Amino acid sequence: MRLLLVAICLVLSPLTPAIAQVSIQFNLPGVSIGVVQPAYPRLVQVPGYPVYYDPGADSNYFFYDGYYWVYQGDDWYSSAWYDGPWALMMPQSVPLFVLRVPVRYYRRPPPYFHGWIGEAPPRWGEHWGPEWERQRSGWDQWDRRQAPRPAPLPSYQRQYYGKRYPAPEAQHDLRVRNYRYEPRDPVVKQLSPARPPPPAAPPPRAAEPSRRERPAQAAERAQPQHQQAPAQQPQHQQAPAPQPQHQRAPAPQPQQAPAQQPQQRAQPKERPEAQDRGGHAQGGKGDAKADPGQGKGQGKGQGKGQGRDEDRRGDRGDRDHGK
Repeated sequence: MRLLLVAICLVLSPLTPAIAQVSIQFNLPGVSIGVVQPAYPRLVQVPGYPVYYDPGADSNYFFYDGYYWVYQGDDWYSSAWYDGPWALMMPQSVPLFVLRVPVRYYRRPPPYFHGWIGEAPPRWGEHWGPEWERQRSGWDQWDRRQAPRPAPLPSYQRQYYGKRYPAPEAQHDLRVRNYRYEPRDPVVKQLSPARPPPPAAPPPRAAEPSRRERPAQAAERAQPQHQQAPAQQPQHQQAPAPQPQHQRAPAPQPQQAPAQQPQQRAQPKERPEAQDRGGHAQGGKGDAKADPGQGKGQGKGQGKGQGRDEDRRGDRGDRDHGK
């Protein structure tokens, strides 16, 4: 059976140039690698490694960088889903951290693992020969303190088992929708298909005017808000308008001041006439202003008396002059 699978791989390898350098995909119906995983596995992290393993599996079952890895029949296989389909990996293309997993975490180790140290990785150079060891020189030497963090487990696959296990053509869409992790290992990146770019955000739609709204009002609403800001400036310019009210307040003062001055100047015009007539005339006028009725009586009486006195003085003067 193994020879048949290898023959099929050699036939299909020219048809898959993008994957042939790393792996050969098994998508043929009825082809099995001898590993059956009826349900989602129970994965436990290998201490100090970014790799998980299934302690209850009847196979050498691992999970690393978003993919499942199985070492079966002296070959490595990988898959994006826990029960395949599986892709055959070339020994030169297996990720280094998968090769570094210690021997003790292989649940079904091959016979040639016998006698190897359980806490050390398998002796792949002895098994695959010096040519492989030359190509993967230094594969078992790394700084354990700089090991990358393990990838998150694709737990969304837990609900797919038995008859609900998806077909190969549907697995990719389910993985893209439910598993956002992107591989970091260069080898695993070649296995992972390119994700479609996210859809572009639709442009913002302008508010549609209502049927009752006029076209001019709709045009005003469609304008950007930053263009409406200058329309509020005339409100600040109208503030000086009330100033003429403060300027009109002093206007009545120059008109009232001259109106009072003629009254004050008119009084001196009456004084010469009063002095010519005598001091009594002034008193009469003053009294007349205080009481018009009383002024008339006093004026007439004093006037007659003063006239008589002047006539008498005139007669006496003539007499004295005659003597």
